[in-house]
Amino acid sequence: MTFLVLHGQISLEEYPCIDMGFYFEKGKYMEKFYLEDSQDVLKSVDSGVDGLSSKEASDRLEKNGKNKLKEAEKETLFEKFIGSISDPMIIMLLVAAALQAVVNVLSMSEGFKLSEFADVIVILVVVIINTIMSLIQESKAEGAMEALMQMTASTSRVLRDGEVKVVKSEDIVVGDVILFEAGDTVPADCRILESHSLKAEEAALTGESVPVNKIIDVLMLEESKDDITLGDRKNMVYNGSTIVYGRGKAVVVACGMDTEMGRIADALNQAEDELTPLQKKMAELSEFLTKLVGGICVLVFVVGLVEKMFFTADGFSFSLLGSVALDTFIAAIALAVAAIPEGLPAVVTIILSLGVSSMAKRQALIRKLTAVETLGCTNVICSDKTGTLTQNKMTVVDEFTTDKNLLAKAMALCSDAEIKPGEEFSDGEPTECALVNYANKLGLPKYELKEKEPRVGEAPFDSNRKMMSTVHPLDGKYIQYTKGALDVMLDLCTEYLDDNGTVKMTSDLKDQIMKKNKEFADKALRVLCAAYKIYDTKPESNEPEDLENNLIFIGIVGMIDPCRPEVYDAISKCREAGITPVMITGDHKDTAIAIGKDLGIISDESMAIEGHELDKYTDEEMLDIVPKYSVYARVQPEHKTKIVNAWKAKGMVTAMTGDGVNDAPSIKAADIGIGMGITGTDVTKSVADMVLADDNFATIVNAVEEGRKIFDNVCKVIQFQLSTNLCEVIIMFVASLLNFTILTPVHLLWINMVTDSLPGLSLGMEKAEGDVMNRKPRKSSDGIFSNGAGVDMVWQGIYLAIIELAAYFIGFYLETGSLNGFFGSDACVNAMAMAFLTTNFAEIACAINMRSQTKSIFTKEMFDNMNWWLVGSTVITVAITLAAIYVPGLCQVFDIVPGTFQMNELIICVLLALSTFPVFELGKFIRRSHNKAQ
Repeated sequence: MTFLVLHGQISLEEYPCIDMGFYFEKGKYMEKFYLEDSQDVLKSVDSGVDGLSSKEASDRLEKNGKNKLKEAEKETLFEKFIGSISDPMIIMLLVAAALQAVVNVLSMSEGFKLSEFADVIVILVVVIINTIMSLIQESKAEGAMEALMQMTASTSRVLRDGEVKVVKSEDIVVGDVILFEAGDTVPADCRILESHSLKAEEAALTGESVPVNKIIDVLMLEESKDDITLGDRKNMVYNGSTIVYGRGKAVVVACGMDTEMGRIADALNQAEDELTPLQKKMAELSEFLTKLVGGICVLVFVVGLVEKMFFTADGFSFSLLGSVALDTFIAAIALAVAAIPEGLPAVVTIILSLGVSSMAKRQALIRKLTAVETLGCTNVICSDKTGTLTQNKMTVVDEFTTDKNLLAKAMALCSDAEIKPGEEFSDGEPTECALVNYANKLGLPKYELKEKEPRVGEAPFDSNRKMMSTVHPLDGKYIQYTKGALDVMLDLCTEYLDDNGTVKMTSDLKDQIMKKNKEFADKALRVLCAAYKIYDTKPESNEPEDLENNLIFIGIVGMIDPCRPEVYDAISKCREAGITPVMITGDHKDTAIAIGKDLGIISDESMAIEGHELDKYTDEEMLDIVPKYSVYARVQPEHKTKIVNAWKAKGMVTAMTGDGVNDAPSIKAADIGIGMGITGTDVTKSVADMVLADDNFATIVNAVEEGRKIFDNVCKVIQFQLSTNLCEVIIMFVASLLNFTILTPVHLLWINMVTDSLPGLSLGMEKAEGDVMNRKPRKSSDGIFSNGAGVDMVWQGIYLAIIELAAYFIGFYLETGSLNGFFGSDACVNAMAMAFLTTNFAEIACAINMRSQTKSIFTKEMFDNMNWWLVGSTVITVAITLAAIYVPGLCQVFDIVPGTFQMNELIICVLLALSTFPVFELGKFIRRSHNKAQ
């Protein structure tokens, strides 16, 4: 007897210590029951055809536990809060606030004043707002296990003490014999003991769209394969699947976490959440800013200490060392805190939140805030086939017949699926639904056909015969319709229906039929044949051998789960955007190849591979395998995860879409998991980062565009705020070095909370640039300062500092008539006012210039896509800044004497600020030229 142990095999002969009767207790071993005779299986689980006794079932339940899946531990609200403030940028802000508070306490001379702690309060408010927004937008509640448990039927019919009893599904144990009929949900993994046309829908578990015919025979393992894939284990039914046709009996061989569903649940528990690309970039930015701030602290402290100890009029004195060091330390901390963009985390969070709202309007629901922009850098989209690329609805797409109406009528009446008046689609087994829907589209609704030709006899479908027959009264006689597999039915047809009536079936006619059958098969269509037979009186026997002979061939239909119409364009747009689409399915290889070719995912069948072939490759070898194949067929859940991980290991940002339970582990493992809102299971949706509300693959393309736009806007905001903060650090450092005051703390607070924040938020509302979907995905290794952004930030910050210092010097000259004596001078009111006004105007101009990091803002595209939010924030910021200069009462807060600021000074400030436009445009031109040369 052979068992599976993780990825290897053991035998009982090698390990006699294994408790054979209850090997399943710890979930470590999984016997290949599908390779064993049903009687041997019953012995293995210590049961019989009449099931267990109530006492034995109770003992096993007590020993092995409930038939339930292990529930993952949930984060408490406190844990979520701690996780939110553990962001490196937030930690840096908190440290800055703490240092500033210490400095404020050390420098207090006249008792406590709340105004002196304004910077600390602002930072803490920003952190609190950011944390609250993150908690609201990112609900981390993992409902995966609960959803998996809900998929289990609430009750099941089992044999206990030789009698049929209804028990809770959670009380089922290994060895129980369960009775199944159409509509039942399978509560555990079972080996089939009896099958009467039993069919199970396993799409959610295997990805196969067509219900599987269940048998009782032992399966044979092919020599070239190590195992039989889940979708081909036709003598097994699995937890979470649904019986859609027939009836049967099966013995439970695995419960709870030992089931195939349990393996998926375990994979979900083991999959760890990873940082998104944006989180990685923000962490890198935080590290950079921390080093920058630390460097500024050391530089300012050393320079200030040296200056005050050696270059003052009193000369060097050890007695002054303590007080000088404290004053210098306070100045260094103040300058370092000024270098930190306090509002940046909140602004980024708001931009991402706005992106969530924007995506929701486009049917993409974001569950994880930081995942909003991840799609923007996606290199690979691994998509499930069934229900994602296709409609998950079997549909007749072709036929071969001389009488289409008769063919449709025969198929509909010889089916058990039903359709209600006024409805477009029928209910029942998917294949039969396709036939009934086919007739309905031709104006032959089944409920009308049944009134005219009610069923009076039948030979039900049987997987051995591969056909079904029904008998109906017709014009005083009786007609029999038979449908089934062509390879079986063709030999039973003695006549052929052509345009002139019936003719004798010949070898030439059979060749024509088989040629058409091959055409259908080449397109991966599932083929069914229909025939009829006329009786003068009602047949006395409904036995198959009495009915199914001397039939008249009507025709064949070809069915498939068709592609979603919108997917064709979506795949094309993905390629234009430099994204590689990959199809992963549990369906058969020929079907997968046909769909892949139809959609343009592959051009040749050599680009397709089956899941079992991946088992022979190590994780390292998979790195060379995944670029060669774009279609994967007959895959199991672990294969999907293996493919996703291989792409990620190659440095590719990978998205995974799907709707079935079998997709959940790979969706969680991907950089961004995408679930389907309508057809998707609760499991898939609960682990996904994004859910498509309309199940439309094309929505992914819209989300990619939105993600790219959001990342562009985040980068613009970061470059804007860091450039302006660098400018402020430079001018404050120069003023400290030359011992004069250029901006007061009130000025800096205004600039950081008003001038930096409002235009920054408005930049986050910028529309996508025209070529956003024609670019290749950015590399995951690219940082915030990649592609010249860091260089731009530095020179832009320096230029802003130059014009703001120039404004101060001009103001000083206009006020005093000379530049002599400004070193170490007391505050010059109008010079400070000009520096303050120029700083505000120049930073607004910087925000306008930042609408595009490479394109001129004077192009038609920029005017056509005008950012009215930025226009509004510019008007508001300019207005309230002018009010701060000119309005009595308010201007005193900024140390400006009412009525002293002249018009010529205002014009100079405006002209200095406007100088940023030609300078920044020149910088963009140089950058574009450099990019073209590369």
